[in-house]
Amino acid sequence: MSLTIGDRPLSSRPRDTVNYRIDGPAHRLLFEPFPRRVRAVFGGATVLDTTSGMLLHESNLLPQLYLPRDDVRGDLLTRTEHRTHCPFKGDASYWSVTVNGQAADNALWSYLDPLPEASWLRDHVALYWGSMDAWFDEDEEVAGHLRDPYQRVDVRATSRCVRVMAGDEVIAESRRAVVLSETGLPNRFYLPIDDVRSEALELSGTHTVCPYKGTASYRSLRTASGLIVDAAWYYPEPLDGVQGIRGYLCFAADGIETWVDGVALH
Repeated sequence: MSLTIGDRPLSSRPRDTVNYRIDGPAHRLLFEPFPRRVRAVFGGATVLDTTSGMLLHESNLLPQLYLPRDDVRGDLLTRTEHRTHCPFKGDASYWSVTVNGQAADNALWSYLDPLPEASWLRDHVALYWGSMDAWFDEDEEVAGHLRDPYQRVDVRATSRCVRVMAGDEVIAESRRAVVLSETGLPNRFYLPIDDVRSEALELSGTHTVCPYKGTASYRSLRTASGLIVDAAWYYPEPLDGVQGIRGYLCFAADGIETWVDGVALH
Protein backbone atom coordinates (compact mmCIF):
# COMPACT_ATOMS: atom_id res chain seq x y z
CA MET A 1 0.00 0.00 0.00
CA SER A 2 1.10 3.58 -0.54
CA LEU A 3 1.71 5.08 2.89
CA THR A 4 1.12 8.77 2.28
CA ILE A 5 -1.77 9.31 -0.15
CA GLY A 6 -5.52 9.40 0.52
CA ASP A 7 -6.46 7.76 3.81
CA ARG A 8 -3.26 5.73 4.24
CA PRO A 9 -1.41 5.55 7.60
CA LEU A 10 1.03 8.41 6.88
CA SER A 11 -1.53 10.74 5.31
CA SER A 12 -2.90 13.67 7.30
CA ARG A 13 -6.30 11.97 7.65
CA PRO A 14 -5.83 8.22 8.01
CA ARG A 15 -8.78 5.88 8.43
CA ASP A 16 -10.43 5.67 11.82
CA THR A 17 -11.30 1.98 11.34
CA VAL A 18 -8.19 0.81 13.21
CA ASN A 19 -7.42 -0.58 16.66
CA TYR A 20 -4.36 1.63 17.21
CA ARG A 21 -3.41 5.27 17.54
CA ILE A 22 -0.47 7.11 16.00
CA ASP A 23 0.85 9.64 18.50
CA GLY A 24 2.47 12.59 16.83
CA PRO A 25 1.80 15.33 14.29
CA ALA A 26 -0.82 14.99 11.59
CA HIS A 27 1.88 15.66 8.98
CA ARG A 28 4.16 12.61 9.14
CA LEU A 29 7.62 11.81 7.81
CA LEU A 30 9.26 8.43 7.27
CA PHE A 31 12.84 8.11 5.99
CA GLU A 32 13.88 4.65 4.78
CA PRO A 33 16.39 3.08 2.37
CA PHE A 34 15.66 2.65 -1.32
CA PRO A 35 16.88 -0.87 -2.17
CA ARG A 36 18.53 -0.33 -5.57
CA ARG A 37 21.15 1.76 -7.35
CA VAL A 38 19.87 5.07 -8.78
CA ARG A 39 21.54 7.34 -11.33
CA ALA A 40 20.57 10.63 -12.96
CA VAL A 41 21.98 12.04 -16.20
CA PHE A 42 22.00 15.67 -17.37
CA GLY A 43 23.69 17.07 -20.46
CA GLY A 44 25.37 13.72 -21.08
CA ALA A 45 26.99 13.62 -17.63
CA THR A 46 26.09 11.38 -14.70
CA VAL A 47 25.14 13.88 -11.99
CA LEU A 48 24.39 11.35 -9.25
CA ASP A 49 25.12 7.68 -8.72
CA THR A 50 24.05 6.10 -5.44
CA THR A 51 23.43 2.77 -3.79
CA SER A 52 22.61 4.57 -0.54
CA GLY A 53 19.45 6.40 -1.60
CA MET A 54 16.72 7.10 0.92
CA LEU A 55 13.01 7.64 0.26
CA LEU A 56 11.27 10.33 2.25
CA HIS A 57 7.60 9.41 2.68
CA GLU A 58 5.72 12.57 3.59
CA SER A 59 2.00 12.95 4.23
CA ASN A 60 -0.01 13.66 1.07
CA LEU A 61 3.10 13.77 -1.18
CA LEU A 62 4.80 11.28 -3.44
CA PRO A 63 7.99 9.77 -2.00
CA GLN A 64 11.12 11.85 -2.65
CA LEU A 65 14.58 10.39 -3.17
CA TYR A 66 17.35 11.78 -0.99
CA LEU A 67 20.97 10.66 -1.22
CA PRO A 68 24.28 11.32 0.51
CA ARG A 69 25.93 14.54 -0.61
CA ASP A 70 29.07 12.64 -1.63
CA ASP A 71 27.06 10.68 -4.24
CA VAL A 72 26.50 13.85 -6.31
CA ARG A 73 29.18 15.39 -8.53
CA GLY A 74 30.05 18.53 -6.60
CA ASP A 75 32.02 19.99 -9.50
CA LEU A 76 28.76 20.38 -11.44
CA LEU A 77 27.00 22.33 -8.68
CA THR A 78 26.72 26.06 -8.04
CA ARG A 79 25.04 27.32 -4.90
CA THR A 80 22.33 29.93 -5.45
CA GLU A 81 20.52 32.48 -3.28
CA HIS A 82 17.22 30.60 -3.57
CA ARG A 83 15.69 29.41 -0.29
CA THR A 84 12.47 27.71 0.74
CA HIS A 85 10.98 26.91 4.13
CA CYS A 86 9.15 23.75 5.18
CA PRO A 87 7.44 23.83 8.60
CA PHE A 88 8.16 20.11 9.00
CA LYS A 89 11.75 19.93 7.77
CA GLY A 90 13.30 23.40 8.00
CA ASP A 91 15.02 25.80 5.59
CA ALA A 92 16.27 24.41 2.27
CA SER A 93 19.27 25.73 0.37
CA TYR A 94 19.56 25.25 -3.40
CA TRP A 95 22.18 24.54 -6.06
CA SER A 96 22.04 24.70 -9.85
CA VAL A 97 23.50 21.93 -12.01
CA THR A 98 25.60 23.00 -15.00
CA VAL A 99 27.06 20.69 -17.66
CA ASN A 100 28.81 22.06 -20.76
CA GLY A 101 26.89 25.33 -20.56
CA GLN A 102 23.53 23.63 -20.02
CA ALA A 103 21.99 24.60 -16.68
CA ALA A 104 19.24 23.21 -14.47
CA ASP A 105 18.53 26.12 -12.16
CA ASN A 106 17.87 25.38 -8.50
CA ALA A 107 17.60 21.69 -9.31
CA LEU A 108 19.14 20.40 -6.08
CA TRP A 109 18.27 21.22 -2.50
CA SER A 110 19.44 20.28 0.96
CA TYR A 111 18.44 20.97 4.56
CA LEU A 112 21.79 22.03 5.97
CA ASP A 113 20.34 22.55 9.44
CA PRO A 114 17.08 20.59 9.50
CA LEU A 115 14.56 20.77 12.31
CA PRO A 116 15.34 18.34 15.16
CA GLU A 117 12.43 16.06 14.23
CA ALA A 118 13.93 15.67 10.72
CA SER A 119 17.58 15.69 11.73
CA TRP A 120 18.32 12.61 9.60
CA LEU A 121 18.01 14.81 6.48
CA ARG A 122 21.33 16.44 7.34
CA ASP A 123 24.08 15.60 4.81
CA HIS A 124 21.49 14.43 2.28
CA VAL A 125 20.40 16.15 -0.93
CA ALA A 126 17.48 15.82 -3.33
CA LEU A 127 16.87 16.79 -6.96
CA TYR A 128 13.74 17.73 -8.83
CA TRP A 129 12.90 14.79 -11.04
CA GLY A 130 12.09 16.89 -14.11
CA SER A 131 15.34 18.82 -13.91
CA MET A 132 17.39 15.86 -15.15
CA ASP A 133 17.38 14.38 -18.66
CA ALA A 134 17.11 10.77 -17.52
CA TRP A 135 16.87 8.63 -14.39
CA PHE A 136 17.87 4.99 -14.01
CA ASP A 137 16.72 2.42 -11.47
CA GLU A 138 19.65 0.01 -11.76
CA ASP A 139 20.06 -0.07 -15.58
CA GLU A 140 16.41 0.55 -16.51
CA GLU A 141 15.39 4.08 -17.41
CA VAL A 142 12.35 5.21 -15.47
CA ALA A 143 9.96 8.11 -16.05
CA GLY A 144 7.63 10.07 -13.81
CA HIS A 145 9.25 9.17 -10.49
CA LEU A 146 10.75 6.19 -8.68
CA ARG A 147 8.27 3.49 -7.82
CA ASP A 148 6.93 3.61 -4.30
CA PRO A 149 7.65 0.17 -2.79
CA TYR A 150 4.29 0.36 -0.99
CA GLN A 151 2.29 1.04 -4.16
CA ARG A 152 0.42 -1.78 -5.90
CA VAL A 153 -1.41 -2.02 -9.22
CA ASP A 154 -3.68 -4.97 -10.09
CA VAL A 155 -5.54 -5.66 -13.33
CA ARG A 156 -8.48 -8.10 -13.28
CA ALA A 157 -10.97 -9.17 -15.93
CA THR A 158 -14.61 -8.46 -15.08
CA SER A 159 -17.91 -9.59 -16.60
CA ARG A 160 -19.84 -6.76 -14.97
CA CYS A 161 -21.72 -4.49 -17.34
CA VAL A 162 -19.66 -1.32 -17.86
CA ARG A 163 -21.33 1.53 -19.75
CA VAL A 164 -19.79 4.87 -20.63
CA MET A 165 -22.18 7.79 -21.17
CA ALA A 166 -21.79 11.32 -22.48
CA GLY A 167 -25.09 12.90 -21.52
CA ASP A 168 -27.72 10.62 -23.05
CA GLU A 169 -25.29 9.08 -25.55
CA VAL A 170 -23.89 5.60 -24.99
CA ILE A 171 -20.22 5.82 -25.93
CA ALA A 172 -19.19 2.32 -24.92
CA GLU A 173 -20.69 -0.77 -23.34
CA SER A 174 -18.95 -4.00 -22.44
CA ARG A 175 -18.99 -7.16 -20.38
CA ARG A 176 -15.34 -7.76 -21.31
CA ALA A 177 -13.76 -4.88 -19.42
CA VAL A 178 -10.84 -5.04 -17.03
CA VAL A 179 -10.69 -3.18 -13.73
CA LEU A 180 -7.41 -1.57 -12.70
CA SER A 181 -6.98 -1.08 -8.96
CA GLU A 182 -4.14 1.23 -7.93
CA THR A 183 -3.31 2.02 -4.33
CA GLY A 184 -4.83 5.29 -3.19
CA LEU A 185 -6.82 5.84 -6.40
CA PRO A 186 -10.37 4.91 -7.47
CA ASN A 187 -10.87 1.82 -9.60
CA ARG A 188 -10.58 2.47 -13.33
CA PHE A 189 -12.49 0.37 -15.85
CA TYR A 190 -10.78 -0.20 -19.21
CA LEU A 191 -12.91 -1.34 -22.16
CA PRO A 192 -11.81 -3.19 -25.30
CA ILE A 193 -11.67 -0.92 -28.32
CA ASP A 194 -14.20 -3.12 -30.17
CA ASP A 195 -16.81 -2.21 -27.56
CA VAL A 196 -16.30 1.54 -28.01
CA ARG A 197 -17.86 3.87 -30.60
CA SER A 198 -14.44 4.46 -32.10
CA GLU A 199 -15.82 6.68 -34.89
CA ALA A 200 -16.56 9.29 -32.20
CA LEU A 201 -12.92 9.40 -31.05
CA GLU A 202 -10.41 11.93 -32.35
CA LEU A 203 -6.63 12.01 -32.02
CA SER A 204 -5.15 14.08 -29.22
CA GLY A 205 -1.56 15.21 -28.81
CA THR A 206 -1.64 14.67 -25.05
CA HIS A 207 0.64 12.11 -23.42
CA THR A 208 1.24 11.38 -19.75
CA VAL A 209 3.70 9.12 -17.98
CA CYS A 210 3.02 6.74 -15.10
CA PRO A 211 5.94 4.84 -13.55
CA TYR A 212 3.64 1.87 -12.86
CA LYS A 213 1.75 1.68 -16.17
CA GLY A 214 3.83 3.43 -18.85
CA THR A 215 3.15 6.26 -21.31
CA ALA A 216 -0.50 7.00 -22.02
CA SER A 217 -1.93 8.40 -25.24
CA TYR A 218 -5.25 10.23 -25.32
CA ARG A 219 -8.35 10.53 -27.49
CA SER A 220 -10.93 13.30 -27.50
CA LEU A 221 -14.61 12.47 -27.92
CA ARG A 222 -16.98 14.05 -30.43
CA THR A 223 -20.54 14.09 -29.10
CA ALA A 224 -23.79 15.71 -30.15
CA SER A 225 -23.02 18.50 -27.67
CA GLY A 226 -19.49 19.12 -28.87
CA LEU A 227 -15.93 17.94 -28.29
CA ILE A 228 -14.81 16.52 -24.94
CA VAL A 229 -11.04 16.97 -24.94
CA ASP A 230 -8.90 14.06 -23.72
CA ALA A 231 -11.94 12.02 -22.76
CA ALA A 232 -10.13 8.67 -22.90
CA TRP A 233 -6.63 7.28 -22.58
CA TYR A 234 -4.84 4.04 -23.32
CA TYR A 235 -1.36 2.54 -22.98
CA PRO A 236 0.00 1.36 -26.36
CA GLU A 237 2.97 -0.33 -24.63
CA PRO A 238 2.01 -0.94 -21.00
CA LEU A 239 4.70 -1.93 -18.54
CA ASP A 240 5.12 -5.40 -17.14
CA GLY A 241 2.48 -6.18 -14.56
CA VAL A 242 -0.31 -4.29 -16.36
CA GLN A 243 -0.24 -6.01 -19.75
CA GLY A 244 -3.94 -6.71 -19.28
CA ILE A 245 -4.83 -3.12 -20.28
CA ARG A 246 -3.14 -3.37 -23.70
CA GLY A 247 -5.71 -2.52 -26.37
CA TYR A 248 -8.19 -1.14 -23.83
CA LEU A 249 -9.53 2.40 -23.33
CA CYS A 250 -10.42 4.15 -20.08
CA PHE A 251 -12.80 7.13 -19.97
CA ALA A 252 -12.74 9.94 -17.40
CA ALA A 253 -13.44 13.63 -18.06
CA ASP A 254 -15.99 16.32 -17.37
CA GLY A 255 -19.14 15.34 -19.24
CA ILE A 256 -18.38 11.60 -19.05
CA GLU A 257 -20.03 9.11 -16.68
CA THR A 258 -19.08 5.47 -16.22
CA TRP A 259 -21.75 3.09 -14.94
CA VAL A 260 -21.04 -0.38 -13.56
CA ASP A 261 -24.03 -2.72 -13.22
CA GLY A 262 -26.31 0.30 -13.31
CA VAL A 263 -24.46 2.29 -10.63
CA ALA A 264 -22.59 5.48 -11.55
CA LEU A 265 -18.98 5.69 -10.42
CA HIS A 266 -17.91 8.76 -8.52
